[in-house]
Amino acid sequence: MLSAADNELLTRTGPATPMGAYFRRFWQPVALSAQVAERDAVPIRVTVMNETWLCFRDSNGRVGLVSPRCPHRGADLVWGRNEDCGLRCAYHGWKFDVDGKAVDLPNVEPDSALYRNVKLKAHPTREFGDIVWAWLGPGEPPADVPALEFGLVPATHRFVTKKLQQCNWAQTMEGALDTAHFSFLHMPAPSVRSNANPDAPADERRLRWIRDDPRPKFQIVPHDCGFLIGASRAADGGELYWRTSQFMLPAHATTPSTLPGETYFGYTFVPITDEDCWIYTYAWNPARPLTNAEREKYATGHGVIAEVDKDYVPLRNKANGYLRDIEDMKHRSFTGVKGVAEQDAMVQESQGAIVDRSQEILTPTDMAVVRFRAALLEGARALRDRGQAPSCAATPAAYTLRSGSWIAPASTPFSEVMMRRFGDPVGRAVD
Repeated sequence: MLSAADNELLTRTGPATPMGAYFRRFWQPVALSAQVAERDAVPIRVTVMNETWLCFRDSNGRVGLVSPRCPHRGADLVWGRNEDCGLRCAYHGWKFDVDGKAVDLPNVEPDSALYRNVKLKAHPTREFGDIVWAWLGPGEPPADVPALEFGLVPATHRFVTKKLQQCNWAQTMEGALDTAHFSFLHMPAPSVRSNANPDAPADERRLRWIRDDPRPKFQIVPHDCGFLIGASRAADGGELYWRTSQFMLPAHATTPSTLPGETYFGYTFVPITDEDCWIYTYAWNPARPLTNAEREKYATGHGVIAEVDKDYVPLRNKANGYLRDIEDMKHRSFTGVKGVAEQDAMVQESQGAIVDRSQEILTPTDMAVVRFRAALLEGARALRDRGQAPSCAATPAAYTLRSGSWIAPASTPFSEVMMRRFGDPVGRAVD
């Protein structure tokens, strides 16, 4: 468990908080590129870590992230015009480019010092992996965003979306790192038994191994931008079924089930306020383009990718009880809620907007959650107390990591399991 003070430190990311300062030393997703696909379109509001900005694409295709308030009289620029490479205020026509520079002040003399001195607050942006990233911190940003593998493959090889989650970012992050819960939350109903045949398809065997061993044994291996998590369960014939996942600072993770040749999945967690967050979710296959059938499947919800509406709100959500089907719960699924992402949201949101970690009782299967908390608290304190910025923010290549599953004899060391599965001890993408 955490003290109440440490829980506050972990969960609060506003601009005046230590964790907020720490998060702002990393590039942060602020929108999907698809949300600002059209040039000279109406800007969209984005709220990240308790601050609200306008995001827009200008006439030349550049993406801006700027303060919504015109510095003249405080009118909201969302009601203005996005035209000729800038946002023009609807009140008096003041116009600013994506860098916040004043390019036209119609009610000011052309040689006025206001042209040099007035500036709309703006943040540097990059587009990577169909996501708009922004540098919200002080000074010059690192040269590039984290080189997560989904953004390095061709656009035809990936699917990227996001979903709203109505609780604090840290408990959704912890859910991604807690692979022990798969033995229950995402299982069929107890009356539905998996095939015990060792020659059954891989999905059926994996399901059975996860269900039958609810106490996976964990290994944690640190690396340059976080740590690798290995969790082993008893398989058939004296072998172990290993599921590995990655945690990357400050809030990226990958899923544990992918076997060689299958599609990888990952997510990035971004605080909106302290009581809700965006989960940017992506699927990618380094070896081949995704098929139209796969894209349609992801667009309508599959696994950790939720089925969402036009505003990226899950169709099965807290307001409608996640459309839980009690008959389905009795006869088909453990929860009666459709979708892995929605099942995760159900339990994580049920913890409360910000879970009280001072009241929890942890077990050995919570090892990765404990390590995650320690890493974030250490990073925030190092920045607050010693001015020590996170070094991994300046090493984007360290983020090109994979995770997935493997079957090996019980005597095989975890490092060898990783070498056999990925050709690298911490899962670096080497092909």
